[in-house]
Amino acid sequence: MDMVTSIAQLTSYKQKALSSLSALPPLSPILNRLLASLAKDDMSFAQLAALIEKDTVLAGNVLKTVNSALYGCSGTISSVNHAIAIMGLTKLRNTALSFSVNRMWKNIRTPRGWSMSRFNLHSVATAMMADKIVERVAVEYAEGAFIGGLFHDIGKLLIAIALVDQYENITRLMEALPPGDVRTAEDCETEFLGVNHCELSAAALENWKLPNPIRLAVLHHHQPNFAPKELAGGCRFHLADIIHAADETVKELGITSGLPRKDYVVPSVHVALVDLGLADRAPKLVADFLTEFEAIRKLV
Repeated sequence: MDMVTSIAQLTSYKQKALSSLSALPPLSPILNRLLASLAKDDMSFAQLAALIEKDTVLAGNVLKTVNSALYGCSGTISSVNHAIAIMGLTKLRNTALSFSVNRMWKNIRTPRGWSMSRFNLHSVATAMMADKIVERVAVEYAEGAFIGGLFHDIGKLLIAIALVDQYENITRLMEALPPGDVRTAEDCETEFLGVNHCELSAAALENWKLPNPIRLAVLHHHQPNFAPKELAGGCRFHLADIIHAADETVKELGITSGLPRKDYVVPSVHVALVDLGLADRAPKLVADFLTEFEAIRKLV
């Protein structure tokens, strides 16, 4: 294959992957409004409650969450308004986003070897970990941490559903890399497709008109040092650093979209958290995350 043909083919792969956004189930009206609320700060408790109550399944899952052992309410919360009072607006909106996105993703046809369950759990875990981190680390647009974590890998899903053969080739290449080969998944994707999942994830968020800080954080979540400096807004870290640390840490905890290695041992030190200045607070952060995640994973 000559260079011109090769470049044309790579361009075609990128366009095909991006066009697969239309193959995803349409965002529900409620999910659309939840996502739109991220771009403004004026959604009231009453508005959020009214929105969630329009979807009985979503409302039921929210109430199951607030009545779980995580919040210690023992089945006493019977209204979404009361749930917001217990959880807070941001936490409840994030929970509702998790359930809504999970329902959308369950209806997607994926290739052999792809686990929608593992992908979803990794996405939710990254979102929850990012939310835990921004409670402890000052960052510009902290409210975007959860949704950035939730959608950081959607580009991988676009590759899997639009470019099945290439997805399988990338998977085989990753599995066959010899010891010492430092190529990343993004390197292998770019080698085969001319685009990587970070770029496709960011394109999806742009298509959905999500706020620019979230899109750029997702774009740079594997290389946060390349995030534009203005994203930091005077803070030491970018939102991209948060998504990166959350992604790395939950993978180290064994919550991955791929099959975990049988001989895998969770590291005693999570370097990405240490890099954020959280060395002393990391054990409690991880413990708090695991408690919350175990309660949520039974419902998603």
